[in-house]
Amino acid sequence: MASPTSPTVSRALTNGDDDAIPGEDTSEVTKLFAERLAAWKHAVGYLEDYITATEKTHHAHGKEYERVLKTVKDPLKEGHHFDQSLGGIAGMFENIRSNTQGLSNQHYETAKQLKGSVLPVFERLHTEIKNKTKELTKGAGKGSKAVDKARSVTQKHIELLGSHTASFESHGGKMTATEDPYVLQRGVLHRLNKQIQEENNNRQDLISVQNSFAQFEAHVIQTIQGGMGQFMQVVNTQAEQTKMAYGDMVGTAQKIPLDFEWNGFVQRNNTILIDPSAPARSVSNISFPNQNHRSTKPLIAGSLERKGKLRSYSTNYYVVTPSKFLHEFKTDDDFAKDPVPETSLYLPDCVVGALSDRKFNVKGKDVSKGKVGNTFSMSHEFQFKAHTPQAASQWWELVRQAAGQVTTEVPEGSTPTSPIGKQNSEVEDGKHPLPLRTDTAGLARSDTTGTSTTGTAGPTPISAAPASGVGREPGQY
Repeated sequence: MASPTSPTVSRALTNGDDDAIPGEDTSEVTKLFAERLAAWKHAVGYLEDYITATEKTHHAHGKEYERVLKTVKDPLKEGHHFDQSLGGIAGMFENIRSNTQGLSNQHYETAKQLKGSVLPVFERLHTEIKNKTKELTKGAGKGSKAVDKARSVTQKHIELLGSHTASFESHGGKMTATEDPYVLQRGVLHRLNKQIQEENNNRQDLISVQNSFAQFEAHVIQTIQGGMGQFMQVVNTQAEQTKMAYGDMVGTAQKIPLDFEWNGFVQRNNTILIDPSAPARSVSNISFPNQNHRSTKPLIAGSLERKGKLRSYSTNYYVVTPSKFLHEFKTDDDFAKDPVPETSLYLPDCVVGALSDRKFNVKGKDVSKGKVGNTFSMSHEFQFKAHTPQAASQWWELVRQAAGQVTTEVPEGSTPTSPIGKQNSEVEDGKHPLPLRTDTAGLARSDTTGTSTTGTAGPTPISAAPASGVGREPGQY
């Protein structure tokens, strides 16, 4: 860079000046330069304050980011629900912690660089300006004082010459040798010469100062530019690192596969979660205690018709249990509704009539309502009708074995028929009974049951249903 040239000074100190003692202020130029140096000193001081404030701000930012870091520093609550490997939510938070710690460290480092590298540039420049001010005061300032002193001495001799030239006119020229105006004038010229030498020397000093100020100000500006360049480099590095840190945080979050956490969660909890490919539970595949206890298996089960109050028959599902109950249900479906018996007859407390074709009667109390209902209920006569005579014989035989009393009373409008004879006639005619679910193994007879009121023995017990009827599902009749 070319050195700047000093502008032409339009004002000359002595040339063209006819006055022996000019009326100018010899320190005016020096004061002007001193004021300009003060302006530069204050400008550099502003920059020093700016860098210092910025350094303190970054240091404070470092502390603030430490506070920000505390918000994610503790382990995640319920953190076991997240995959701890990289690439997931836990890895994202680890990345946030790392980058936030990095941001804090970067601000501390920026503050350190501003204080250690940038600020000294302006501090040194400030010192140079102070030294320049001292140099101006000791150099040009001292020359101005010498000029003022020389002018004062010359002024005194000029006044002395004037006084004695006036005395010469009034006294007719009589005076001492030292008061001779001739001698005094030569003394004025002598001192005026010394004054002019001081003025010219001071002039040269001011010109040198003036020329050096152009170069010094160029140096000041170059130093400021260099310091601001270093400042920009430091803060730009900080800004880029901040941008990269936040970009890394966001990028890490965006790279998480949408099913990453879910797949890990399923894998970690595969013993708890439901397997979609596993078959649904079915009652048929479930077992429970006493599921196949002999008391749970019916002796016979199927559909019968029972005469109602309107003398019409309705079909329902009936069961004779090993507990010697004859239960009536609306259906054999265990799942549609709670299978609570509509009617329950405790057969040892009932009286069973004779079998007539497909019909037989049972007289007793409905105990399906429990003890209270049993206490207040009255005995009723229930008339049943099977779908076939063979089925009627099987039902009647099992009911008769469990009943407390057997009579020869036949259902209304029926003729008594021997079960054994009926079976034999059916066999002879080539007829076969419809299958029933029967099981007489669980039916225990007492010594006092199974006798009729007329003293005749009942039909021979049926030990088991025909092969075609064993194991049939309820609801066949």
